[in-house]
Amino acid sequence: MKNVAVIICAAGASARFGGDRKKPFIEVAGRAAFIRSIEFFTDRSDVKQIIMTITPEDEELVKVKWGANLSFHNVKLCHGGAERSQSIARALKLVPDNIDLIAVHDAVRCCLTKEWIDAVIEKAAQTGAAMLACPVVSTIKKVVEGQIVETVDRTGLYEAQTPQVFEAGLLRKAYANLDKKDPAAASDDSILVESIGHKVWIVETDHSNIKITRKSDVAIAEAVIKARPKPIPEGPVGPYIEAQW
Repeated sequence: MKNVAVIICAAGASARFGGDRKKPFIEVAGRAAFIRSIEFFTDRSDVKQIIMTITPEDEELVKVKWGANLSFHNVKLCHGGAERSQSIARALKLVPDNIDLIAVHDAVRCCLTKEWIDAVIEKAAQTGAAMLACPVVSTIKKVVEGQIVETVDRTGLYEAQTPQVFEAGLLRKAYANLDKKDPAAASDDSILVESIGHKVWIVETDHSNIKITRKSDVAIAEAVIKARPKPIPEGPVGPYIEAQW
C-alpha cells in the first residue's frame, strides 16, 4: 500500500461565486463544502497527511468555526498564494519524504465517491499520474465577441476533475519548473506534469463530481448528495442518525 498525502485547495478568491462567504465555506446539505471534501479521505488507511490551503484572511474564520473539525481530522493549514499553482507549491513543502503519492483535490468538489478515489489512487500507483475526468457531452461552441466562430468536435474531449494523483517525486519535479511558467496558466496540476513529458491517465467519472463555482451549483450538489446511498452504520444507532445527512 502506498502512503498518500492529500492537498485540499481552498485558497481561491471565489470571484464567480459572489456573496459574503467564499464557496469552500458555504454549507452544502448542512455541512461546509470543504469539510465534506476532507471527510472523503480521513478514514483511509493509505492517507497519512491532509493539508488544506487557505488565504491568510480566512484563517481566523476557519480556526474559530471549524478548528475542532480540522484538529479531529489532523488537517494542517497552509497559506496559499495568489494563484492555485502557487498554493500547491507551498503545500508541497510540507509533505514529508515518506509519502509515495500526492493527491490534489478541490475543496468545493464535495460529491466524490469512495470508488472513484480508490480507482484514481490505484491508477496513479501504476502509472505515476492519474486524474478523474468525465466525457464532454454538450455541444461546444467557440465564441469571439459574442459570436460563434466554430463548433468544436467533442470527440475525445474530457472535463478535468479532481482528485489528481501523482507520484510524489514527479509532482515535485513538475512544480520545480513553476517559476518558468505563468502561474495563472497552470489551472490544474496535470498541465505541469504533462509539460515535463509525463503522460497522465484518466479514471472516467460523470458530471455528478461537480465543482461548486456558482451559487446555483449548491442545489445541484445537494441533490447529488441526497440521491447517493447512505452508508450503513455499524452497531446500534440513535434516533437522530438521519439528521447528519
